Amino acid sequence: MADNPTGTQPVKSAARALDILEDLAAHGPASLHVLAKRMGLPKSSLHALLRTMQGRGWIETDPTGTVYSLGIHALLVGSAYLDGDLVVARTAPLLDELARATGETVHLARLEGSHVVYTAKRESVHPLRMFSAVGRRLPVYSTALGRAILAQMEDEQARSMLPPVLEPVTQYTTTDPERVIGLLAEVRRDGYALEHEESCLGLACIAVALPFTQPGRYAISISVPLVRLDEEAQKNIVEQLLAARQSLEQPFSRKS
Repeated sequence: MADNPTGTQPVKSAARALDILEDLAAHGPASLHVLAKRMGLPKSSLHALLRTMQGRGWIETDPTGTVYSLGIHALLVGSAYLDGDLVVARTAPLLDELARATGETVHLARLEGSHVVYTAKRESVHPLRMFSAVGRRLPVYSTALGRAILAQMEDEQARSMLPPVLEPVTQYTTTDPERVIGLLAEVRRDGYALEHEESCLGLACIAVALPFTQPGRYAISISVPLVRLDEEAQKNIVEQLLAARQSLEQPFSRKS
């Protein structure tokens, strides 16, 4: 269940409907029994909510009517969000140029709680490449994107963004909170974040935070299979990312 940053009393039925959407987004299709167990809700009340959401297009079922998944309205709302995101619009030409200059997978992501969420992507030109999708969510501590963003904060604030337990994404993920905080000093020194196989086996990722907010909430990254990441390739990618960030260091504000 998501936190309530406004401090207001949530409407229970609305909160449960949102919890259902978030659960299905995080874990994929599920039966009524699995959803009820995962969410700690009685099957009868959960079934009524699911039927209502299905009628509005937020939830769909398989041909048997027993397995629930996100409906088309979830896609429509997600697409509308991306269409209205000024950062996605402003960085689009830059992502295109980074993809052209490096031939590798490029991501734009934003901080969301203790995760980073991909909000834009450019595919690699190579057959061997990263498989990911806009909307994918990864722990902030396991990614170069997340570390680039956290490095814009003071250590105590960055520490507060980490979950109580740092679960490994791969066997190479750094799961010691103090080690993660220590790595942020290296990011501040170098101007970019680098991780090897901590969020995806066989891949390295290099990222820089973007200057749209203080502290930062957005970052761009380039992901490369380790077999293509020699010293020269890494140097080129770092130079491209630092130049991209510099080109964006202009006044930027979201219209109210």
